[in-house]
Amino acid sequence: MAAVTETWRRHIVGQLKHRDLNQHHRFQDLIRFYIRLLEKTSLTKGILSCSTRQRSSDRSSVSSLLHQNNDLKKTTGELAYQVLELQQQIKIKECFLEEQHARLVADGSRLEGALDARRALQRRVETVQEDNGTLKRNYDELLELQRREEMKLREETVRGEGLLEDLIHLKTQAAAHMNSHNQRRSRAREANLQKELQTAARSKVTVDSCSSAPTSRSTSPKSDHQQDSTDGGHVRRFRSLSASSPRILSSFRDLFDRKRRGHSVCSLEEDLMFPVRFSSSARVPVRALQVLEAHEQGINAVRFSSSSQLLATGGTDREVKLWEVRSGSLTHRSTLDGSTEGITCIEFDPAGFRILAASYDKSALLWRLDDSVPKLTLTGHSRKVTAARFTGCLHQVVTGSADRTIRLWDLQRAACVKVVEVSSYCSDLVCCENSVISGHFDSKIRVWDSRALRCVQELLVQGKVTSLDIGSDHRQLLSCCRDDCLQLVDLRGRSNERVCFRADGFKCGSDSTKAVISPDGCFLAAGSADGAVYIWNVSTGNLETRLPDRHSSSISAVAWSMSGEYVVSVDKSRRAVLWSDI
Repeated sequence: MAAVTETWRRHIVGQLKHRDLNQHHRFQDLIRFYIRLLEKTSLTKGILSCSTRQRSSDRSSVSSLLHQNNDLKKTTGELAYQVLELQQQIKIKECFLEEQHARLVADGSRLEGALDARRALQRRVETVQEDNGTLKRNYDELLELQRREEMKLREETVRGEGLLEDLIHLKTQAAAHMNSHNQRRSRAREANLQKELQTAARSKVTVDSCSSAPTSRSTSPKSDHQQDSTDGGHVRRFRSLSASSPRILSSFRDLFDRKRRGHSVCSLEEDLMFPVRFSSSARVPVRALQVLEAHEQGINAVRFSSSSQLLATGGTDREVKLWEVRSGSLTHRSTLDGSTEGITCIEFDPAGFRILAASYDKSALLWRLDDSVPKLTLTGHSRKVTAARFTGCLHQVVTGSADRTIRLWDLQRAACVKVVEVSSYCSDLVCCENSVISGHFDSKIRVWDSRALRCVQELLVQGKVTSLDIGSDHRQLLSCCRDDCLQLVDLRGRSNERVCFRADGFKCGSDSTKAVISPDGCFLAAGSADGAVYIWNVSTGNLETRLPDRHSSSISAVAWSMSGEYVVSVDKSRRAVLWSDI
């Protein structure tokens, strides 16, 4: 501040000196002229005083001098007026100079501020350049590390694929050897059992009326007749019932028994029993038999078992609830816990002994119906699991997720055996024979070979796919899309003929709205954002009926029983409605 003050003072003194020199130079001629005028005036006065005596004689000279004096006075007045004007101009110039000086001072202040900001920006640029250099070096190091890790990953992937192929080959050989061994044992047991049955069929049992226990023996008809005639006892002849004896029962048990694997969640009962596929004639529901608050929060999924006697619902309250369908009403049977977040999808296994559910907690869970604790939790997805289905094999499960992957799981090992990355969010899955069909948010339906999870076909639709359903005969595929349209695709032909179903008022309420095909393939059902269930006739393509006034919010899913008798709809406000034509 002291240096600034000293500079200001020097600047003011310099400006004053400059103005003094400038003004002095401007009025120098006027001053000289004024001095000469004064000198002439004084000279005139001296001449007048000295020539008083000659006044009479020189009147003409005096008059001329007076005339000159008047001229001088007039000139002096004019010069004084010019001096005043020049002083006024000087004042104006001084005000202008002051304004210019003030602007100069302000510009100097702004310049100093700009210089300070420039210096700060230069320092910041230097700092940023140093940081960028450090980041560039770190980035180069990370790139090099990434290249090395990717190379290691490729090597490990190739090695893992080789090991997996070797393991699959060894497992295949072991399975073939075991199958061959089991077949030989089965044939031997069947032969032994046939022999025992033939022997038992030829044997005779003698029942003595006095004896408390019958005696079985093998004899000829002749000896039997002799015994009957000589002993007089009661003899009854019949084919042996020894097939129910412990020995024969053990043979049957050995013939059909299978040893349970170490950590398998599949029991012998599940392995031996398979569902009987039937296609009942579906009846279009006309009224609601029951309306209940099924969950504490919104319901996302609903599914009937293959026997149509059980119904499963899953919601955002992290629970799967089982309901028994009896005489047109739903009765709560049990609750399956274990998920840490909401349920997105439910599936019964074909045999009807297990239930599979997908969850927001990035996993899929498997329960036995008689146990509320999950037997398996399949983890590996990085985002929520949107679909989980049983494949054609009872020991395999396929899942789809929002992380844009589809995974194939082996339930016997509780491990993922195949991962496929897809370019879009997977919203739903269905399985048929050797195929897995997935729906995605990129408006595509993809068909995969389930044996290798290889995409074999892509079908383009007009909107984001929210759900898929397949007919009981595996010939028709139903897709529900965000363009408020249901499409029925014929899977039998190569052209994949499609039929679109729309209706006034129908609107797909969310990205997970589920639509279904009736068990006989004659009707389609879907819930709308206005809380009504819409049912279309497949043969005519027209809306068959609309079931309103039972839901107060958007319907999230609809299920149709395999018996064709019931339809259940669930919504986001935790309500479930049982519909029927009764």
